[in-house]
Amino acid sequence: MAAGEGRRLRPLTETWPKPVLPIDGRPVVATLLRELSGAGCERVTVVTGHLPEQVETLIGDGSAFGVDVAYARQPRADGSADAVRCALAAGATAPVLVTAADTVFAPGTIAAFLAEWDEAPGAIAARRGQPRSGAKPGLDPRIAPALPASGQLTSVPLWGIGADLVRFLDDLPGPPYELADVFGRALDAGVEVRGVVVPGTRDLTHPLDLIRENFPYLSR
Repeated sequence: MAAGEGRRLRPLTETWPKPVLPIDGRPVVATLLRELSGAGCERVTVVTGHLPEQVETLIGDGSAFGVDVAYARQPRADGSADAVRCALAAGATAPVLVTAADTVFAPGTIAAFLAEWDEAPGAIAARRGQPRSGAKPGLDPRIAPALPASGQLTSVPLWGIGADLVRFLDDLPGPPYELADVFGRALDAGVEVRGVVVPGTRDLTHPLDLIRENFPYLSR
């Protein structure tokens, strides 16, 4: 998902979409695509919306990152579940691994998530501790039952949607239409959703994060 407006990163995101901004000097979406390739993902559908041409020009056909890329446009920022619906309408088929193009995962995280998801109908990820961005830790109560009750966990934008979960994308409350409602409805219906605890993640939430994540010698 690379369609968000990145409102908390304004004014930067008035000129550049969040996925093309760097962490460690590399566009976040480029790092993510290489991680997906390393995890064995061969075909990737990138959902764009805000300043889409910049994202699409950077990625191209995906060959520079080891993947085959197709694109879907999300006309409005109507939420994560709507982005998945746009990808499916553009030709993606379940099971689908869904992630946000503004997050950098520790090496090997996506491969480990896929291995733990295995053949379960669905999977969601969370990490321990507080995000480096300073965002509030905690789990959305709609998905909390799928994850361990012990330890402080924070949701991570990494989801597995099998064929049995696709039906829960319909008739959601909103807009915005969110994946938390999809997984919450699946859990309420007794469908297995596997909770996976992953290592820490990095992302850009506020303009100062761009300095912290690219110039660590300036950190206090």
